[in-house]
Amino acid sequence: MVTAYVMVKAHTGDADRLKNEIEAIDGVTEAHIVAGDVDLIAKVEVETPAEVKDVAATHIQEISGVESTQTYIAMD
Repeated sequence: MVTAYVMVKAHTGDADRLKNEIEAIDGVTEAHIVAGDVDLIAKVEVETPAEVKDVAATHIQEISGVESTQTYIAMD
């Protein structure tokens, strides 16, 4: 099992809608609106690093209102 965290910057006013859309993606186990440099953090749990890439680069980044993402894979 691979666990990763995807940091999402959203366009102004889109965080609530994006949270719901991100949570609906297969592999995303939870998403939270946060304060700080990013607007949301999504936890991804999948079988392979390639699936992390698919979730982050294909599904999350394609959502209208997502400005940018950064992905961190857990090492423990």
